[in-house]
Amino acid sequence: MEQYPAKTCSVERLITRFQDIEKVLQGRKTSQRRNGLYAYPGEKMELKGHVFEITAVYAQTLGEMGDQDAKKEGMENKSDYMKYIDQIHPGFSWSPTMQMWVHEFQKVPSS
Repeated sequence: MEQYPAKTCSVERLITRFQDIEKVLQGRKTSQRRNGLYAYPGEKMELKGHVFEITAVYAQTLGEMGDQDAKKEGMENKSDYMKYIDQIHPGFSWSPTMQMWVHEFQKVPSS
């Protein structure tokens, strides 16, 4: 089993913005980047009555992020992702060596 550092926040805080929640519910967003670790693989989160399971967690630098990664974030490409983050965090420093934690997830089928 892979070793992870201690979480810096709870899984409930992983996705909080309305636009992002809607993209998740529509199936257009399957990952979330944070500058800290919010969840471990296997943890579950609930968004508007739907349950999602964290399927993978890994570190990635901003320089390693590509357009395919941005698509998993619900964006068309990395440039659009960067613009979105700039709106949320004005003055964000886009250092290619800055490490982010990628949290990938999928919907848990209803029983």
